Amino acid sequence: MHVTKHLPGLPIERALSVVSGRWKAVIIYVLLEGPQRICFLENNIQGISQKVLIGQLRALENHGLVYRLFFAQEPQRIDYALTPLGLSLEPLLNSLYDWGVTHATEMGEVHRLLPCEAVVKLSAGDAGE
Repeated sequence: MHVTKHLPGLPIERALSVVSGRWKAVIIYVLLEGPQRICFLENNIQGISQKVLIGQLRALENHGLVYRLFFAQEPQRIDYALTPLGLSLEPLLNSLYDWGVTHATEMGEVHRLLPCEAVVKLSAGDAGE
């Protein structure tokens, strides 16, 4: 399945299509910490099912943002990591975060904002485990 051939022609619409959705930005945010096993992603992203996680990872892989690292050890292991293209989204995500805070402030809804920890359980040393 190649989802890239169905993307809009306008660059800004294309960018939004690639990263939009409930979980893609969250997955990218977690993978900015480094390669992760699927069980780590599933256990540390609150509210995502394994089926949805796998679908979102496949879409991100089809868009060239994520790749799989295979380890031939027993038991077999697969990690997911960001490609250089995926890593290039970090400043965009930071800008979107800042804009979200600005928007909430302007709309008088700062009280509705959640910290990232409400959805993602990351702590130093967890990456790649």
